[in-house]
Amino acid sequence: MERIGVIGGGTMGNGIAHVFAQFGYSVTLVDVKQEFIDRALATIKINLERQAKKNIITANEVATILGRIATATELKVLGNCELVIEAATEEATLKKKIFAELEALCPPETILASNTSSISITAIAAATRRSPKVIGMHFFNPVPVMTLVEVIRGLDTDEATFNTVMELSRALGKKPVEVNDYPGFVSNRVLMPMINEAIFCVMEGVASKEAIDTVMKLGMNHPMGPLALADFIGLDVCLNIMEVLHRQLGDDKYRPCPLLRKMVAAGHLGKKTGQGFYSYV
Repeated sequence: MERIGVIGGGTMGNGIAHVFAQFGYSVTLVDVKQEFIDRALATIKINLERQAKKNIITANEVATILGRIATATELKVLGNCELVIEAATEEATLKKKIFAELEALCPPETILASNTSSISITAIAAATRRSPKVIGMHFFNPVPVMTLVEVIRGLDTDEATFNTVMELSRALGKKPVEVNDYPGFVSNRVLMPMINEAIFCVMEGVASKEAIDTVMKLGMNHPMGPLALADFIGLDVCLNIMEVLHRQLGDDKYRPCPLLRKMVAAGHLGKKTGQGFYSYV
């Protein structure tokens, strides 16, 4: 496997493109606007230069790695890719639309993967006629640093596709973990209710945000408190995932905290907007 397509130049998409290019693959990065692509390439360059300062790569490799990344604003350029990874916005309707378009563009043997953190791989695969070739590859942020990849089998994902993606993940220096297709998979099934409960603690006045984060860092040895982590992930993303868990599992323990809804409605989405539980301006 040599040619990789990545859809979406946001935080996850540019990180995925970065890692594949770093390990020698030819990458085509697609987003809907050139400005998004330019921003993604600028971010990749900064992160590569950071790696060079830490001697993870050499200074001479920065330009070489960037040179392996082609870009486009239309999906049609992905027709020759052997693997396409979708890292678009966490919306089921959008993802299904993308996969339906990829079905028409890519050869039958192309593996179609989603970086979704909560949406059913089986449901996404149903938008295509190649469900055995559809799989989840859930990377973690920041992708160049975090070693975990959740590899999610859809109901029809075949063994060859699964084995290929597991081997490919290892070739990137990652640790792939097999996960079955349930809402939130493992990571967000466990993490998001914890974050949601921390937000309930803020809303109910149990303790200050700083105190809640300190308890989890010093008492549970977490590297980051749940509220700071929520800001880092994006409160809108947290809300989307909690809504998926609540809707698909039907248990009120996954009910999104009203304060989370209120903050998202106000546009206080965390680090990316400069204001969440903490200020970043």
